[in-house]
Amino acid sequence: MVLSGFSGAGKGTLVKKLLSAHNNYSLSVSATTRAPRAGETHGKEYFFVSREEFEAMIRDNALIEYASYVGNYYGTPRAYVEQELAAGRDVLLEIEIQGAQKIRELYPDSLLIFVAPPSAEELFRRLTGRGTETEEQIRGRLQRAVEESRFMDDYDYLLVNDDLDEAAAFLHSLIDGQHARMADCREFADALRQDMTSLITEGGL
Repeated sequence: MVLSGFSGAGKGTLVKKLLSAHNNYSLSVSATTRAPRAGETHGKEYFFVSREEFEAMIRDNALIEYASYVGNYYGTPRAYVEQELAAGRDVLLEIEIQGAQKIRELYPDSLLIFVAPPSAEELFRRLTGRGTETEEQIRGRLQRAVEESRFMDDYDYLLVNDDLDEAAAFLHSLIDGQHARMADCREFADALRQDMTSLITEGGL
C-alpha cells in the first residue's frame, strides 16, 4: 500500500494512528539525505544517510524506488519490503509520487492512496504550524503541492485527512476491501480455469 500526498497533509500522523490500532501492518522505513527534524530517530522515522551513501545504494540496486524532493533524496530499501511481503504482512510505503509510479510498475496489484488536507488554507496552516521551516521552504513545499495535485487522478483513492480518527478508519477499510476484492478475483479465476479445463477434457473438445 502506497500513501502519497502533499507535505503537511498528515501522512505520517495517519500512518502512526493506523499502526497503533492494528498489528497486521508493517511500515517501510525510507532512507533520506535530509537532516532529521526535532524528535526524529535514525532507523525509526527514516534512515538518515549522506548523499554519497544514498547514491551507493542506487548503484547497488538496494532501493526499489527513489526520488528527489526539495533538494533531497528519498528511497525505499528493497530488503525490508521483500522480507515483510514474504512474511504475509501488509507493507505501507509513505513515499512521493515519483516513487509511487515506480511501485505500480513493480507491483501492479499495489494499492495507491493519495492523502490530502480538507483545504489549501488548512495545508498552509499545518505547514506554518510545524515551525521547522523557513518561509522560503514553505513556499517551495506549496509550489511542489501545486505540481503534485496534477497526479492525484493517477491514484486509486483520494483520502481527505480532516478528522484523523475517521481518516484512519477509512484507510483501514480500503485496505481490507482490497484484500477481499483480490481474494474474490483469484477464487473466480481459479474456478473458471478449472471449469474450462473440465470442458475440454470431459467434453471431448
